[in-house]
Amino acid sequence: MQDWFFKRGRRERTIDWLALDSRLDSGLAAAWSWFRDTWNAGSSFFDRFRLRGWKRLLNEAASEGLTLGAGGFVVMFALAIPAFHEFNEGKFLTGQYAVKFLDQNGNEIGKRGILHNDAVPLDEIPDPLIKATLATEDRRFFEHWGIDVLGTLRALVTNLQANDVVQGGSSITQQVAKNLFLSSERSMQRKIKEAFLALLLESRFTKREILKFYFDRAYMGGGAFGAEAASQFYFAKSVRQINMAEAAMLAGLFKAPTKYAPHVNLPASRARTSIVLDNLVEAGFYTAGQVHWARTHPANIVENRNTSSPDWFLDWAFEEVQRIAAGTGQYVLTARTTVDLNIQKATDDALTAALRKYRGNRVTSGAIALLETDGAVRAITGGPDYGESQFNRATSARRQPGSSFKVYVYAAALENGYTPTTSVRDASRRCGNWHPQNYGGSHGSGGRMPLWMALAKSLNTVAAELSFAVGRDKVIELTERLGVTGIRKTCSMALGDYGISPLQHAGGFATFANGGKQAKPYAILDIVSSRGDLVYSRDRDEPEAPQIVDRKVAEGMNWMMHKVVETGTAQRAKLDFTHVVGKTGTSSGPKDVWFVGFTGKYVASVWLGKDDNRAMVNGTTGGQYAAPVFQSFMSVIHRDMNIPTIPGLQPHPVQVAEQQRIAAMHPAGVAPQEQRKGSSLMSDKTRDALRNVAQALRKAGGIEEPAASPQPENSTGSTRSGAAPATPASPSAPPGRRADAAINANPAANHGTSLRAVP
Repeated sequence: MQDWFFKRGRRERTIDWLALDSRLDSGLAAAWSWFRDTWNAGSSFFDRFRLRGWKRLLNEAASEGLTLGAGGFVVMFALAIPAFHEFNEGKFLTGQYAVKFLDQNGNEIGKRGILHNDAVPLDEIPDPLIKATLATEDRRFFEHWGIDVLGTLRALVTNLQANDVVQGGSSITQQVAKNLFLSSERSMQRKIKEAFLALLLESRFTKREILKFYFDRAYMGGGAFGAEAASQFYFAKSVRQINMAEAAMLAGLFKAPTKYAPHVNLPASRARTSIVLDNLVEAGFYTAGQVHWARTHPANIVENRNTSSPDWFLDWAFEEVQRIAAGTGQYVLTARTTVDLNIQKATDDALTAALRKYRGNRVTSGAIALLETDGAVRAITGGPDYGESQFNRATSARRQPGSSFKVYVYAAALENGYTPTTSVRDASRRCGNWHPQNYGGSHGSGGRMPLWMALAKSLNTVAAELSFAVGRDKVIELTERLGVTGIRKTCSMALGDYGISPLQHAGGFATFANGGKQAKPYAILDIVSSRGDLVYSRDRDEPEAPQIVDRKVAEGMNWMMHKVVETGTAQRAKLDFTHVVGKTGTSSGPKDVWFVGFTGKYVASVWLGKDDNRAMVNGTTGGQYAAPVFQSFMSVIHRDMNIPTIPGLQPHPVQVAEQQRIAAMHPAGVAPQEQRKGSSLMSDKTRDALRNVAQALRKAGGIEEPAASPQPENSTGSTRSGAAPATPASPSAPPGRRADAAINANPAANHGTSLRAVP
C-alpha cells in the first residue's frame, strides 16, 4: 500500500508504511529480548548472594532500619525547624553592654550585662565551684554531645522510684539553650526545641565556652546573673576568692535560685548545700574528709543590695538600651528608667495572690504590663516566679486576646462613620465555612441594639459583622498605627484569634486613654556613658507624640468601654474612687483570659493562662478572673485622688471634690505650682554641679577630659506631657451629644487633665 504524504519542490515522494512497521516490530522485539536477557543475567548474578537463615533476618532488619531511619530523619528535620527559628545570634552579644539602671530619682535598682571588669575567665573560677557544678548539674558534661542520654534515663528512674521530680535530666548545654532562647514551660514542645538547640550549641562552641556561658548567664537569685555577680551579692567578694562551702552554696542555686537563695530561705539553702557536697564525694571529685570542713563551716551571707530588684522590667529595659545605644560605640552605660518600685511590687503581689487563688481552675501563669497614658512603663510582671523562669510573658509571649481585641474593631467602625448609638443587629454573615457564635453557642438573636450595648455584652456576631462591613484591612491598619503588630486577615480576626503581647495590648489601649496620641511603651528616660556624656535623652531625641486617632473617636471608645465596666462583662474591675474603662477577653478553650483597661492615670493589661497553652477549667473568663486582678492593684497604686479625667467621660465625684479642695488651698488668681515637666527630682543646676564635680575629680586624678557633648535644654525630664491638658470631661451621654454648658460647668474639676500614659 502506498499513500501520498507530501510534496517537496514539485517532486512527489512516498512513504513505505510496511517497511516502517517492520522496523518498529523488529526494534521492539530486540529491545524486549535485551531486557529479558539482562534481567535473567542480573537475577542469576544476585542469586549467588541470596541470604538464608539469620543472615536474611539481619538483612531485612537493616533494610527496615534504613527505611525507618530515612523517615525519622524527615520527622526530626521537621521538629528541628521551630528550634532553629528560636536561635538568635544577638543573645551572644549581651556581654558587649554593661548597664547600671536607676529609677526616676537616680537610685540604683539593678544591673544587666556582663561588666567588662567583672567578666572572670574560666581559668580563674575556683576548682571547687566548677566541680560542684558538674557533680550536681551534669557529671558527663565533657562526654556527651549536648544531650546526656544516660543521665536522662538515670534521672527518669530516680524520679519514678521517688514518685516525684527529684532529679533533672537536662544537661548543662540544654540549660544554656533554655536560658538563652526559651521559657521554662513544662511542655514536650519546649523540650524538643531545647534538645535541638543544645546540639546546635555543641556544634558552634567548645565545651569550655558553653561552660563559661553557663557561669556567666545563669540567674542565681537576688537579681544577680552569673557566678561573679552572685558571689558579689551573697558574699561581697569576687568569685575568685570563694571557698568550698561558698562554692557549694552557689552551685546549689542553679536548680532553683528563688527556692534555695539564702536570703529567701536559709534552712533550704543549707540543706541544698549539703546535697551538693554529697555530690562532690559521690562523683569522686573530693573525699569525705576534704568536704568535712565545708560542712562544719557554712558560708556566711552578706546582704549588700536591694533584694527586690524589678527583674522583669530590667530585662526589657536592657533590650531597649541595646537598641538605643547601637552604633554609638558606648558599651558601659547608666540608664535612668521609668519604673516605679512601689507599683512594681503591687503588680507582683497581685499576680502571685491571683495564681494562688485560681490554681483550682488550672490557672498557673500570668503577666501584667502597667503604663502611664503616654507609654511610660511603670511596672512589668512577666510571670509567676522570675527565679524559676526568666521568660518575660508580658513582653514576649503572644497570646490570643479574645474579645479584648474587639476594641480595635469598634474603633475602626467609629473611624468609618459609626457612632456609639448606631443601631446594629445581633447577627453576622458567614465567612467561608465559619459562622460566628456568641458566648453560649447561638448565632445571634437577630434583634437590634445600640453599638455600645453590643460591646458591653461582648457579642461576637456584631464584632465579626463590623469587621466585614468596615473592612478587615482597615482594622489591621488601625492596629498597626496603635503599635499592635502581626495581626492577620482571617474570618475570625475580630474575635482575637491571633496572639499579641500584654505590653503591646496595653500600649494600644493607652492611645485611647490619652485622647488619641501615640503611646508606644518606653522604659528609658536618659542614658549616660561611663565618662559622663549624655548618650540619649528622651526629651531631646524623641519627637512629640503624633495624633494617630481622632480625639472624638478616642472619646467615643472610652465612653463605650466605660459602659463595659459599669453594666457589661467587666463590672469586677470597678473602683469606688475613680472611673475605669476597659474590655475583657476570653479565648477559646478557654486558654487565655484578659482584662485591659485604664483610669485617668494608669493603663494596665492583665493576662492569665498556662504556659503550655492548655485549656483552663471551662467557664473561666476574663470578667471573672482577670478583671479582679486589675481592680486589686489599681486600688492601691493611686497615691492621691488628683486623678486626670478620662477623655470622653465626666469627672468622677471624688476627683471633683479633690480638685475643689486643691483650688481652695490657693488664693484667687494664683494657680497651683505646675508639676515639673518630667519625673526626675534632680534639677538642671544640680545635674550641672555634679558634672562639674566629676570633671574636677578627673582633673585631680590626671584623667583626660571627655569630649564635650551638647546638652539638652532639659535633660532631666522623664515623661513628656506631649500636649495641652485633655479636653474637659463630658456628661454621661455619648460623645457628640454632650452639652457644652455641662462641660464648662466646673473648670476646677478639670484642672490637671493631661495626656499622661496609662498602664
